[in-house]
Amino acid sequence: MTVIQKIERWGDVHHAKWLDIIRIVLGLLIFGKGVAFVSDTAALQDLLLRNNAFDFSGMMGSVAIHIVGFVHLVGGILITIGLLTRFAVVMQIPILIGAVFLVNLTGGFSALNSELWLSILVLLLLLLFWIVGSGPFSVDEAMKRKYNIHR
Repeated sequence: MTVIQKIERWGDVHHAKWLDIIRIVLGLLIFGKGVAFVSDTAALQDLLLRNNAFDFSGMMGSVAIHIVGFVHLVGGILITIGLLTRFAVVMQIPILIGAVFLVNLTGGFSALNSELWLSILVLLLLLLFWIVGSGPFSVDEAMKRKYNIHR
């Protein structure tokens, strides 16, 4: 058994039921950010240009912004319902690392920089759900019970 499999097994065994509520709220929050990104790409592009994160003025920048929005939309839904949760979380982590270190950190560690603190919290929760998985109230768990899948 590899280290990753041991971590996943430990997370599956030690998952508290109340964490499912936090997983659902996290998924809805990520989905909401995806809706905001897709509905107003110009504002996101301006934010990235203002923070000098990358040069998002060209075609590649526009494609990257749409990819981020799509990953947030799909990943948010998957995390909310608990389907392929670890996969969805792994797809979100690079985006949140970029949000924390390349975009929101430029505003400094002040209490007024709420986007930074929200990004850090979401990143930490994503890491938590990468370890503990989707939990007992999820589509993943329902499928395991229905098909008697034991790991």
